Amino acid sequence: MDKLVIEGGQRLAGEVRVSGAKNAALPIFCASLLTAEPLTLANVPRLNDVRTMRALLSQMGVRQHDDERGGVTLEAAHVDWPLAPYELVKTMRASILALGPLLARCGEARVSLPGGCAIGLRPVDQHIKGLQAMGAEIGIEHGYIEARAKRLKGARIMTDMITVTGTENLMMAAVLADGETVLENAAREPEVGDLAQLLVRMGAKIDGIGTDRLVIQGVEKLHGARHSVIPDRIEAGTFLCAVAAAGGEVTLRDVRPITLEAVTMKLREAGVTIEEGDDWIRVRMMRRPRAVSLRTSEYPAFPTDMQAQFMALNAIADGTSQVVETIFENRFMHVQELNRLGASITVDGNTALVTGVPRLSGATVMATDLRASASLVIAGLTAEGETLVDRIYHLDRGYDRMEEKLTAIGARARRMSERAAAASENHA
Repeated sequence: MDKLVIEGGQRLAGEVRVSGAKNAALPIFCASLLTAEPLTLANVPRLNDVRTMRALLSQMGVRQHDDERGGVTLEAAHVDWPLAPYELVKTMRASILALGPLLARCGEARVSLPGGCAIGLRPVDQHIKGLQAMGAEIGIEHGYIEARAKRLKGARIMTDMITVTGTENLMMAAVLADGETVLENAAREPEVGDLAQLLVRMGAKIDGIGTDRLVIQGVEKLHGARHSVIPDRIEAGTFLCAVAAAGGEVTLRDVRPITLEAVTMKLREAGVTIEEGDDWIRVRMMRRPRAVSLRTSEYPAFPTDMQAQFMALNAIADGTSQVVETIFENRFMHVQELNRLGASITVDGNTALVTGVPRLSGATVMATDLRASASLVIAGLTAEGETLVDRIYHLDRGYDRMEEKLTAIGARARRMSERAAAASENHA
């Protein structure tokens, strides 16, 4: 199990090219199940979750071809096995996104229930209720969702809560349904919009993209298309926080600033200087940040996926801040690890009180989930001495070669294999 070793205290300078968005790429890969024709994708991030999704689609019969520019072509001419087994679903909950496309295209699907999750329950009942409203027969047997429908029928669906994967699953099911489907209380995240834009390129009829009300006219079939995955706003936000914490001046390329407004607003409040263009952001920080309070909520408000990174920034900020988490009930597991580095954070329910300290001190810490791992990296960049982040397979699920990008802008960060780490500890 690889670890990340970080020597803190280095200012950052240079350029970072932001990779394609994980949370856009995963549903887009599932959209390949909706057509027999090739789907060619560019700007695909090299992540463990993407590799898992590709393995899932491959065992269903989807042929895949990589080009020399890092793109991928998927061809689902024959879906031989409409099954998402537990062995793959347990490592990546986004596998549930195969349910809607399989049901719409094949008339049947067997998808494992995702099971537990480190940061919260994230139930799939909204997916099931929506598909049942469209005429699907769904049962749960032996830990699997068993779904059948000769052809789904359009329906008006209002989810009990805003759910990103629920909106994506139901939208993909609706594009091949008979008649009109209206999704009320739909998620507005840019990744949902990116999927919708792809589906339109494939021949789907979708109105209201980017709003909380999607109107979808079902079509008989979809065709192939070419599409470039949108930039990862959470990766971009993570690097912005890293510069804000460690200091320096960095330009992010291949980014969409409009998708980061809630994040950049808080960074400006912390004292960061930010310039923006159509596809770039330049961030400059030469002083200790000011503490900023925040409350997570659905897009376009402050994203839960940036909460842990801002916690690391607030840990070394001047002043006291309050961080309120409203999306996931168990997303403060990074607090204990940040406190191991010398942070002063207390938690009461869904609220964390962060009293900034002048500096952190390097230590061995353990990543508990994807965004928690990013917060520990940011903290390590600011800490005195060496920080060793264990279990960085979490980091590899959502960040494309993070240590290489950090090193390119002046950070002292290196990956260490488990064997090398053990040898180093024995030598010490």
